[in-house]
Amino acid sequence: MADAVVRHVVTFGRVLREAGLEVGPGRLGDALTGLDNVDLTRQDDVYWTLRQTLVARHEDIDAFDRAFRAWFLRAPTAPLRRDAAGETVRLVRRGAGDQRPPDDRGGEGDEKALGYSPDELLRDKDFATLSSDEFGLVSKLMVELAASRPRRRSRRLRRDSRGRQLDMRRLVRASLATGGDAVERSARDRIRVPRKLVVICDVSGSMEAYSRALVLFLHALVGSGRGVEAFAFGTRLTRLTADLRGRDPERALAEAAARVVDWSGGTRIGASLKAFNDEWGRRALTRGAVVLIVSDGWEREDASLVGTEMARLARQAYAVVWVNPLKGHPDYQPLAAGMRAALPSIDRFLAGHNLASLEELAQILSGIERRHAA
Repeated sequence: MADAVVRHVVTFGRVLREAGLEVGPGRLGDALTGLDNVDLTRQDDVYWTLRQTLVARHEDIDAFDRAFRAWFLRAPTAPLRRDAAGETVRLVRRGAGDQRPPDDRGGEGDEKALGYSPDELLRDKDFATLSSDEFGLVSKLMVELAASRPRRRSRRLRRDSRGRQLDMRRLVRASLATGGDAVERSARDRIRVPRKLVVICDVSGSMEAYSRALVLFLHALVGSGRGVEAFAFGTRLTRLTADLRGRDPERALAEAAARVVDWSGGTRIGASLKAFNDEWGRRALTRGAVVLIVSDGWEREDASLVGTEMARLARQAYAVVWVNPLKGHPDYQPLAAGMRAALPSIDRFLAGHNLASLEELAQILSGIERRHAA
């Protein structure tokens, strides 16, 4: 019963995020704590507990009410979707006969063309069924998807003609040529730079069908610029950042497989997350970073340790995104004990079984603007 309530509330939180509300793991934890102290058979008690803990702004009340009626009362309502902010990241597939220039969007609106695939089915093809030739095409497209990094405003001020702050040093220097009159006014502002990204990938036996493709995606992320740290785990944690910095993805994959001694072995998610928090979390690696965890959630040991360490991770991270290749199956449900324990601390739970799911991941990563509002 308790697990069913947790799954129900966590999924409802994702519905609210799709409607535009800022619902993070902290608020979901408060909601579950509140529900422990009310009568779940009383609709008013459930409604006011969730509204009190999950709604932070007055303008979100209407969206919450519509989501509550649709989710808990199964009442018909309009689609709960927030307006797309910013540019949509999408792979545009063009055949050999389509020779349009790259800037011809052909009615795609604000969508950004990131590449092409000669095979119309490649974008939706499961990674577990790809051939060697298809892996070569996929790895090239992954490089372009990996460029969609989360960003933040830098603390450093740079010259900007539309900036809000006067550049006094440049202004005084320019005034020397005009007798002390500040004729030319220079401004500066904080620019946007890539946010730290920490990727922790499961390479155990249960992930063997997807490990190659996902490690290739890790290689693309590491190659996208500074501020990316990559780790792999099976029964223990291994840092792979240095091994994935080479230009050749296949060579990087071979070096990573040789470095990880427990590749395609057992799974100890909780122990691996604890090792990460104890060593790298204390070095402030996750402070202000977006943490991306890639795993199917199959924990062979105590699942409660997964929940404890995920809560520690969420308290330090800017946002936590969990990618599970099994979620791409239409009948998938997060029934694995490790996955259930991790859900309350996850901001976004996504599939990762094909290029289309990685497009969605790239769009979400590039659109994170508030802490725990992925």
